Amino acid sequence: MLSEKSTATVRATLPAVGAAIGDITELFYTKLFAAHPELLRDLFNRGNQAAGLQKQALAGSIAAFATHLVAHPDQRPDVMLNRIAHKHASLGVTREQYPVVHEHLFAAIAEVLGDAVTPEVAAAWDEVYWLMANALAAIEERLYAGSQVAAGDVWREWTVTGRTEETADCATFRIAPADGVPAPAHLPGQYVSVQVELPDGARQIRQYSLHGDPGSQTRAITVKRVHGPAAGGPDGEVSHHLHARVRAGDTLRVSAPYGDLVLRDSAGPVLLASAGIGCTPMLSLLEHLADTGHTAPVTVLHADRSPADHPLRDDHRALTHKLTDSSARFWYEESAGPDDGEGRLDLDGVPVAAGTTAYLCGPLPFMRSVREQLLAKGVAAADIHYEVFGPDLWLASA
Repeated sequence: MLSEKSTATVRATLPAVGAAIGDITELFYTKLFAAHPELLRDLFNRGNQAAGLQKQALAGSIAAFATHLVAHPDQRPDVMLNRIAHKHASLGVTREQYPVVHEHLFAAIAEVLGDAVTPEVAAAWDEVYWLMANALAAIEERLYAGSQVAAGDVWREWTVTGRTEETADCATFRIAPADGVPAPAHLPGQYVSVQVELPDGARQIRQYSLHGDPGSQTRAITVKRVHGPAAGGPDGEVSHHLHARVRAGDTLRVSAPYGDLVLRDSAGPVLLASAGIGCTPMLSLLEHLADTGHTAPVTVLHADRSPADHPLRDDHRALTHKLTDSSARFWYEESAGPDDGEGRLDLDGVPVAAGTTAYLCGPLPFMRSVREQLLAKGVAAADIHYEVFGPDLWLASA
């Protein structure tokens, strides 16, 4: 992996690079979008860019990768790389785009760090970059091959066959291939990218988890309308567009399915914890467990503002009840029923079977809290898996 000479240089310069990584990534994006405005318009999430979330995620991934290489020069952080590669594949990223990123990232490094970037330092961090870039490109190419598409050619037209209003801010869109050609089955828990053309001509992309039968030719996504002030950023451009403009009979541009939050050892006990719209991948996993006759204990947990805000609430309960050894518990901040918890999800009093594998999806503070509670109950860290909607800020805060 990382050469001995570069390992020593990266180890020595990692504190300085780490301290400046926020400035570096901010300048990188400024340079990248000045040279390639089409990337901001048609590939990157403009909302995340405006809120600074993508900058944090990029900084976190670079720092985490470099730190791992220094500590383990002969190993790759494959869990992190796989998560990034799945997201890249859902966007149609190809190997040819990595030199473009390299050009503007290293220009930003040189500008921010100045004379500290000696030829030796530049060569060491160049090695780090290409180890990461080539690893990602190789994983992405394997994902494309597994999806039976050419590299980057992930998009198909899908027709909206139905729409259901789940809550005041959540709608389910059922879609089928517009050309009638069967689509490959997806794995429970995976997501697709949806690209829409906005009034200003931008073709923005967002990811939405699939739920329903993975082998069906009709797929379902549930979209929560993002209200900017409540989410700490601008209103969701794509979610508002889908809610306001898309009806049965319309066409959407949808990617092949990707995502690494899939069932591991599905024979053992399973815990599914979600908050808000994070219930969608959990429902996909839950439906698969029910349809395959899972017999080990399954614990289903969900937190939301109120029962009226809980999307697919009836499905959550019904699928749980299909299992032979299962329990469901919901927590609400408002209007909790007699069988519900009040406030935030609390694992006190919730039995967690030995050997449980846990799957989490929801806002980052929620997942951190649940993970800490699971660890305290003896669940192994390696058996806790998660999905993040948007940039993975867990890496950025690691």
